[in-house]
Amino acid sequence: MRKIVTTTFVTLDGVMQAPGGPEEDPTGGFAEGGWSFGYWDGVMGAFMTELMGRPFELLLGRKTYDIFAAHWPNAKGDAAVAQPFNRTRKHVVSRHPKVLAWENSTLITGDVVPQIRRLKEQDGPDLWVHGSGELIQTLLAVDLVDTMFVWTFPVTIGGGKRLFAAGTRPAGWKLADAKIASTGVLIACYEPAGAIKKGSFAE
Repeated sequence: MRKIVTTTFVTLDGVMQAPGGPEEDPTGGFAEGGWSFGYWDGVMGAFMTELMGRPFELLLGRKTYDIFAAHWPNAKGDAAVAQPFNRTRKHVVSRHPKVLAWENSTLITGDVVPQIRRLKEQDGPDLWVHGSGELIQTLLAVDLVDTMFVWTFPVTIGGGKRLFAAGTRPAGWKLADAKIASTGVLIACYEPAGAIKKGSFAE
């Protein structure tokens, strides 16, 4: 059985919308796109290159797939990410039928959770989820996330799509690893740790 691994760029206040550029996702009038750009450093670049060197397939929500499919096949300056993304298999979760033009792409639609479970149970490389906030919520709701990489940037935005949206289930997570960039970005790796350890400090 392979793992499902999520990797997400978020602000300090939990917003994950459009980290890469102003036109990436202006849904809801979001005007702060590109908020991650000024914080990239060598630590982050080296870690991303290391991640891209691992065997993986992509599991993406439809909106993130559209953004990636428009960018990575034509990307010239970031071969460390473009080449693995372009050649690997892409599994695309969509509520509606869709024509997939990016090479090695397969559609998952209809009753998606059983299909994702079967995909996870197959032999093969781990399934990496980038972006894809709604898909991550679906996966968390049915305990299908094995590892979360959360890259927290030292900015606050206020409004926008959030990684942990309304409806997120209570759960405990353990910190498996962490790195800190020179720009203040915290890259944390979390793994499921069962139920929250509740108690009370009241005397």
